[in-house]
Amino acid sequence: MEKEDKRPEWGRKCGEGCLVPQRIAVALLGFFALLFAYTNRISISHVIVELVVPKLRTNVTKGTVCPGDKSLSTHKLSDYADRYRWSEELQGFILGSFYIGYIITHLPGGILADRFGAKWVLAIGMLISALTTCLTPVAIMYGHEWGLVAIRIIMGLAQGPLFPAMTTLLSHWVPKKERGTLGTICYSGVTAGTVSSNLGSGLMLHSMNWPICLYVFGSLTILWVILFVIICYSSPSLHPWIRTKEKIYLEEQIPMKAERPPIPWKKLLFNKPLAATIVAQIGHDWGYYVMITCLPKFMADVLGVTIRSNGIMTSLPFVAMFISSISCGFLTDWLIRTGRMSINLERKLFNFIGAIGPGGLTVAASYAGCDVYVVVALFVLAMFTMGAYYVGQKLSPMDMSPTFSGTITAICNGLGSLAGLAAPPIVGLMTPNTTVAQWHGVFWLGFVILVLSAIVFWIWGTAEIQSYDPNAPAKTA
Repeated sequence: MEKEDKRPEWGRKCGEGCLVPQRIAVALLGFFALLFAYTNRISISHVIVELVVPKLRTNVTKGTVCPGDKSLSTHKLSDYADRYRWSEELQGFILGSFYIGYIITHLPGGILADRFGAKWVLAIGMLISALTTCLTPVAIMYGHEWGLVAIRIIMGLAQGPLFPAMTTLLSHWVPKKERGTLGTICYSGVTAGTVSSNLGSGLMLHSMNWPICLYVFGSLTILWVILFVIICYSSPSLHPWIRTKEKIYLEEQIPMKAERPPIPWKKLLFNKPLAATIVAQIGHDWGYYVMITCLPKFMADVLGVTIRSNGIMTSLPFVAMFISSISCGFLTDWLIRTGRMSINLERKLFNFIGAIGPGGLTVAASYAGCDVYVVVALFVLAMFTMGAYYVGQKLSPMDMSPTFSGTITAICNGLGSLAGLAAPPIVGLMTPNTTVAQWHGVFWLGFVILVLSAIVFWIWGTAEIQSYDPNAPAKTA
């Protein structure tokens, strides 16, 4: 007996005329959600270079920093009278303060998304993120460094539910055999957002006052929220204009029990694959957050790159990562679909590539001397290999439990964000004079963390649905 179609008449007519499948629309909206979230999040890494007195490149010991652009060595302290004299440690704390709020709302956001649907959790969080971005200049004007810290914590609170809710949304819309492609299209918004922030911030800061950069990114995010609320719904069953054929297909491929059981906290907390997934998340987040928050400072303070060139050069590694992540999505779906590789092996292998590659190549970049082009080329290769991560560990929460994927992502991403909280201040402490030798230590530490986390996931990680999920196949006696 066929299920009664409860869609309104206008919805049925609109759905039959819609050329783009709704699951693709959801993946694309997710892509832009992450893109705009990351422009909000990391544009401050470029803005802060314009807020503080730069490291003057006179009277430095030979070999500690590179000569850099000649224009940067002609300024005097009196040229920066209107800038803040924030120490490297304070700048690190400011850059990391976002993650104080980010950690707090991860788990509540995941639980809310699993229980009530992801749409409004995402929409409200992104709206608040956009407003805090637009209000950042006001916070700096009246509160100085502590006003900036406060507004960054609020932004972190708003973005905390982002990944858990996004995972919940994808688990309701994307069948398992399409997750490699549609999942990486969505999650590659992180990389696209990093590119957009680096490139856009560099160009805008070069020719405009720094608040304009934040107003532009915040306003674009508000436009996305409006579009998302109109188009997206938490699940196919709630969508008023999804095509009948697609709805039937998704209900067959992603069976969801009507009654959602309580979260099995004890089984989750003592689940070995989940622990391995958490470790892999922490390792990746350390390497990635060091790159997105500290690479602009490394390029400016050590290599002496100008603000416009900095924006362009720090974008290139993430362009490579974007291309890699999308390519890996198509490649892994083909490998799995043709039976050339199991899902379990694919998740482990690509996660390992996404850790060992960037770990080793960033260390090599720090030893490449003052040749900016060689350094940037090595960073590009490093982030190209990191693109494999998005078809590795990142898809594991959906694999292990579609029902509780939001909660699992909240646990993994929440604990992983500890790396985001810790990395900028630790880098600040390790690089008080921003010398080349001090940055060697930063990249070696990242190498060790990335490799160890990949080994743990290879041994104990899995793509198999876990017994605590109500949709898990029953065990035979």
